[in-house]
Amino acid sequence: MQQATSVTQAPAGKWVIAGTVVMSSFVSVMDFSIVNVAMPQMISTFGVSLDAITWVAVSYSIAEIILITMSAWLSSVFGRKRYFVWSFILFTAASMLCGAARSLEMMVLARILQGIGGGGLIPLSQAIMLETFPEEERGMAMALYTVGVAVAPAVGPVLGGWLTDEYGWPWIFYINLPLGIIGIFMSIVVLSDPPYLQQQIKRIDVVGIILLAVGLTAMQIFLERGEREHWFDSTLIIWMACIASTTLITLVLWELRAPEPVIHFRVLKNIQFAAGTCLGLIFGITLFGSFFVLALFLQRLQGYSVMDSGVFQSPRMLIMLIVTPIAGRLYNYVDSRLLIGCGLTLMVIGYLDMSGFTLEVGLPQMLPSFLLTGAGMSIMFGPLSAVVMRTVPLTMITAASSLYTLGRRIGGNMGYAFVASQVDSRSAFHRARLVDHVTPYDVSTHQALDGLTGRLAAGSGLPPGVAEDSAIKLLDLTVNRHASMLAYNDIFWLMGMMFVIGVPFLLLLGNRRQA
Repeated sequence: MQQATSVTQAPAGKWVIAGTVVMSSFVSVMDFSIVNVAMPQMISTFGVSLDAITWVAVSYSIAEIILITMSAWLSSVFGRKRYFVWSFILFTAASMLCGAARSLEMMVLARILQGIGGGGLIPLSQAIMLETFPEEERGMAMALYTVGVAVAPAVGPVLGGWLTDEYGWPWIFYINLPLGIIGIFMSIVVLSDPPYLQQQIKRIDVVGIILLAVGLTAMQIFLERGEREHWFDSTLIIWMACIASTTLITLVLWELRAPEPVIHFRVLKNIQFAAGTCLGLIFGITLFGSFFVLALFLQRLQGYSVMDSGVFQSPRMLIMLIVTPIAGRLYNYVDSRLLIGCGLTLMVIGYLDMSGFTLEVGLPQMLPSFLLTGAGMSIMFGPLSAVVMRTVPLTMITAASSLYTLGRRIGGNMGYAFVASQVDSRSAFHRARLVDHVTPYDVSTHQALDGLTGRLAAGSGLPPGVAEDSAIKLLDLTVNRHASMLAYNDIFWLMGMMFVIGVPFLLLLGNRRQA
């Protein structure tokens, strides 16, 4: 099998090319998370409900994930450089339209266009990076790529919160303009198409494109709206589940028989690549899911603002920036499975430490787990991307990158859906267990109520009956807070266990030197 060991001859320095494509990945991934902090202001501007405003995020996610999947095919149709540049142009122009939107309908349309532009940037960036750098430098190349796709979700809420507070929500989109102009100019100057992409598509896979668009749209609505619609209590969610499962299964069967498929599922016959994609799926679940659940914990139980909760997690981002280049350097000297396994181990330990958080926990107690999970992500992701892609033929690099990115993005959406559903369900479970012990016949409960009633009556001058009612409400609030804390503990524990599930996939990966 021809492996991806060749290096594309580029008209510019490889690090200039790397900076250009990583910038595109960074802004595309960041726009997936940055919008969440501005939704309250958008509700006021558009005069819509909280339920309706969620389509600002859902529309971008649907468009992006469809184009991620189709990016290899579109590169063959239009040429990779041309497709990359026009994707960057569309993303930047749509960002301006998002900032200028003054109705929900205009915003959703602009976000769809933005997702169409951003979807092609992420997988193509990885493919370009892999082709630009020789094998001995791919560890560092993927380390730099990690900064673009793994750090961006953490930067989004902090930057978005600051821009929204200081200048208003349109600036979370306008900030893309200078980055976009620089990126477009650099893309035109430094990028070129590799020789193997000089081919023409003779037949358009219309059936595959329709199945892909319908299946992924239904899947995204199912994942993004499931919790809000109470999952299978909703007719909409049931229909989305049926449509997604039917069309996506049909898509796989169709594409395996198509002479010029829109998605090259055949690359999954490569066991190492398939195993790496499964690990990427787990990484996506925990990366996006952990940012989401930590934000919920800090905001709901610790009382931090959206921006402050992002700043609170900054040590995790900083350790990733420090450890990522170290992991990239170690890629050349350490067995890849050992290196990735160390990353998995650190993340398991970090999440298990988070599962012991309490309502009184502060930054000093949370810092070790932030550092462990951040370092583990850095050690795992870059080497995993490098060693998995090395087993793929050069002519299939772009197609493989699309599927690998798709796995991580689907994992991210699953992570959000998983956290949203488990917070409520586990909170209800723990509340039911706690309430069993909070009865008038329990001595400690009786003493706590008497103490609260006495303090309220003495401190606030409330009548005895009112003070007693207030004490019961405070006790109920305390029970709810402890139930929520236990739910977050469960979620952190489950995230750690996901990496234990990933160990068999790790064993299927070949060593970098053996690949």
